[in-house]
This record gives sequence, C-alpha cells and structure tokens, in this order.
Amino acid sequence: MDAFFEALRSIRLVDIVDIGFVSVLLWLLILWFRTTRARAALIGLGMLGGVFLVANQFDLQLTSWILQGFFAALVLVIVVVFQEDIRRFFEQLSRIGRAAPQHGATDSIDHLVRALSRLAQDHRGALLVFPGVDDLERHLDGGIDIDAKVSEPLLLSLFDPHSPGHDGAILIHGDRIARFAVHLPLSTDHAQLGQRGTRHAAALGLSERSDALCLTVSEERGTVSVSRAGVLTTLERPALAATALREFLAANDSAEDTRGGWRRQLSHSSELVMAAVAATLFWVLAVPLSGPIEVERSVAVELLDLPADWALETITPPAITVVVSGSRRDVLLLGDEDMRLQVNAVLAELGRRTFSIAPEQVSVPPNIKVRSVSPETIKLSLTPSADR
Repeated sequence: MDAFFEALRSIRLVDIVDIGFVSVLLWLLILWFRTTRARAALIGLGMLGGVFLVANQFDLQLTSWILQGFFAALVLVIVVVFQEDIRRFFEQLSRIGRAAPQHGATDSIDHLVRALSRLAQDHRGALLVFPGVDDLERHLDGGIDIDAKVSEPLLLSLFDPHSPGHDGAILIHGDRIARFAVHLPLSTDHAQLGQRGTRHAAALGLSERSDALCLTVSEERGTVSVSRAGVLTTLERPALAATALREFLAANDSAEDTRGGWRRQLSHSSELVMAAVAATLFWVLAVPLSGPIEVERSVAVELLDLPADWALETITPPAITVVVSGSRRDVLLLGDEDMRLQVNAVLAELGRRTFSIAPEQVSVPPNIKVRSVSPETIKLSLTPSADR
C-alpha cells in the first residue's frame, strides 16, 4: 500500500492532464453506454471479458484459447453490432461546443393539436417529425421542401388521402413545416409495433436512431401515438400530444442546454466522478506501477532440521529486513505469505549458534528479486531438551 500512495505522490502536471483526458473519454463512454440500446450486448461482452481473465488466472487453457480467438475479432464484432450507436456517438461528440438548434414552436402547438384531433376523428393517417439535437438527414429519404408556417388547414391538406405525399412524414422545424412526403427508416421491434402499420414502424424507427420526437395518427384506430427514444406510446386522447410536445421542446430550448445534447449530461456528476476515479486507478496501475522499485520488507526466520536434543529459546533477530525489487505493481501485491526465510539448523548439533543469511535463501515469487538482507547473520539461543 505504501507503493500505491507513493505512486499518487509522484503525479506531475502532465500526468494530471493525461488523467483528465482519459477521464473525459471514459465519461463519454459511460454516457454512451447509459443511452445505447445495445446495453445488454455490452454487458454480455463484459461478462465474457471477465470469464477470459478468470480463465487466464486459473490456467484454463481451452477456455482461454477459445475466448482469445473471439476477442481477436472483437473489433469487427463491435463495429457490426453497434454501428448505429457508434455513429450516433461520434455525431454527438462532434457537436460539443456547438449551439443546438432552437425550437420555439410552442405558439404552433395549438394548431398541431387541433389538426391531430381532426385527423384522428376522421381516421386519416398522419406522421409528424420534430427534430431534436441529432442530425436527421442521413435517416431521411425523399421529401419536398415547402418551408411553410404551421397551420391547421395546411396540415389537413398535406394529409388528405388524395394528396400524393400523404403517406409520408412531414418535418417540422420550430413553427415551420420544412418538408413533406418524407420516408423514414422502419423499426423491426415487433414487440412494440404489434398490429400497427408502416407509419408507426417509421416513427419508431426514427426514434430508435435519433433523439427526434414523432407523432403518429392511426387510420384504423383513430388514435395518436408518440415515439421517442425508441419507445412507442399511445395517448389516451389527442390533446395529450400538447404535453408531450411542450416537454420535448422545453428540453431542447432550455437555457441550460443551448450547447447540445451532451451539455445536458453534465448534470450527471456521478458518472464524471466515476470516470475520474477509474482513470486515476488505470494511471496508477499502468504508468508508475509498471516501473521498477525497491522497498524494504520484514521476513520472519524459520528453522529447519533443529536437532531433537536441543530446544530453541530465542532467535536474534526473529526477523530480518529484506530489500526487494520489481515492478511497483508486483511489489504492491507482494504479501508476507509470499516471502519465506528458512535456515537449516542441523549444524547446531556441532555447536554452531551463528548462521549466515544470504539473499538467495529468501524465497520470493519469480518476478521479485532480493537485493540485500540485514542483518546478514542470526544467533540462536538453545538449551538441551528434557529428553536429552
């Protein structure tokens, strides 16, 4: 433990910068893990990594060999399984420090809700998309730019069954309808979709890939649904869409969050502290603890082959000081039970009471070297045994 605190005391300014940079990377990874929809797969990979470490520790050669081959292809597996989450992570990372788009559309919510109520009442399908911070362009296909102010008559016209683009989605920025007849990626989450149609699959698919909010009107049921963060919720009545919209717009337009989605994450101070602690531990274990160090340790003297007709009274000294060297990590993990000093006392039969101690007599793990011992001699105090 002394080596551990010595490592902490040796931290320089450049090391603090190093730890801070790694802390930020770990923090971003923690936030990504917390928001990704592939958390179960990541947990599974972590469990396999734990099994691999245990297998190496207990020399399970077959298990280690199989997992070693798996981890050799792990980069490819991660790219294939998490490609969408990784792409979104880097997109969000690129927006740090940039202002998020403003969404002051609260004045048009009444128009939207009235139009949704009318569409639901008439069982006319509709799909409305409200972008968040994420860039949606790579998820959108087709569409016609119109840049018109949101109004109830316009929305009803766009979703008129005789309109050529009524099957597509409309994209709303603020209080403006930016595009209509837009096609969205479809979700394959059949557990949530159930018997719902293509519009709901498109709304859920976009919400799975971005932070956008989608409102869907069902032709068959005459209901309004909200899709956000990969969750599809059917509202009890269309008027509740106003609440969902206001919450969504407030989250994007809040004064504290004008620099994008990652700015909101700063409120999660526990993740940042966790990342800083982990980065510090990694630094201590990987950087200073990997270098060589010499420390003094105390080793008790053990006697071997003491003649049966002699009884031991004292050993002076009962323990010696040993200077050992090795990496800081190995020395830190070196326990008292890992070091032994055994002295053969068979010559006590011939009157010897002083025995020399050499570094080679101290047994230590292979990765530890004994540099010196002090004192270099011990003295025994013996008396004849009762059976002599």
